Amino acid sequence: MKDANASSTGANTGLVFAADLGGTHLRVATIDQAGRIHFRLKQHTPQAEKADEIVRLLVLAAREAEEQAAANETIRAVSVVVPGTVRVEEGVVVKAPNVPCLDGFRLAAALQGEFKLPSILENDANAAAVGEMWQGAGRGKRTIVCVTLGTGVGGGIILDGKLWRGADGSAAEIGHMGVDPFGGVACTCGSRGCLEVYASATAIVRMTREARPRYPDSVLHTSEGLTSEEIYRAGLQGDELALEVFRRMGVYLGIGLANLINILNPEMIVIGGGVVNGWELFEKHMLQQVAERAFPLPAASVKIVKAECGDDAGLLGAARLAFAPELGPV
Repeated sequence: MKDANASSTGANTGLVFAADLGGTHLRVATIDQAGRIHFRLKQHTPQAEKADEIVRLLVLAAREAEEQAAANETIRAVSVVVPGTVRVEEGVVVKAPNVPCLDGFRLAAALQGEFKLPSILENDANAAAVGEMWQGAGRGKRTIVCVTLGTGVGGGIILDGKLWRGADGSAAEIGHMGVDPFGGVACTCGSRGCLEVYASATAIVRMTREARPRYPDSVLHTSEGLTSEEIYRAGLQGDELALEVFRRMGVYLGIGLANLINILNPEMIVIGGGVVNGWELFEKHMLQQVAERAFPLPAASVKIVKAECGDDAGLLGAARLAFAPELGPV
């Protein structure tokens, strides 16, 4: 169905069919040049064994979008973002841990063959940063860092209005910045002491389980399938264990942000992802570390804010990249 904010009037400048292919959900939308969403669809990502199954899924979603489009609306490009390493110029998924059937697959070429339209591919965290700069918390800014706190910790960097992909497309792995070289906590990347093992939803659950013996009165002892949301709710009720875990998480996150501020001197750091719901429990500790560790001048000028686009950030970024591939002035 049409999005509540969609516009059905005015001259048609074409729509982008944007898809955010996550390990759990596939989100798609048709988006116009003003950032308005005309159609959206969300469904579970199948456990596909072959890349062709993913391509067929995207084709079916696009056909449904076309059926819902107004007479004066046409799709002019296809833009897909995936959680993993991609080579943008070649349209190749190098490694997508949550959708392994796409590893090494030329997804952009396959989509272009199906749709007969320009098709582009991008990393989901990069796209989320673009979306936040275009339609979210980073509007009007040109140098921002986006940090996504979810199951893991992702990132996107935009420098002077340009998405920074790095020398081989793997830039902004913010979650794998070392923040505790002596902590000994192993990360899935093979290193230890990464930001991801202290500031992700997975880390919050692990730290809570590890600390439970020291807090015998915590309500979190009774839970079997512990979640970060449950820990957050306990923190709101003053549970000492939950508060300590979010304090620790905020400290490590603040160390990471101070490093980003010192290296990149951004105008803004935008923090998104599900863990940002616990903002009031970790904000103070995060900002204290920034104040203590970042150079005073860039620390005073940077704004650290919550993301505004939610689950739409990646879709909006995907569309923006199709409308303005070189990311010129917004």
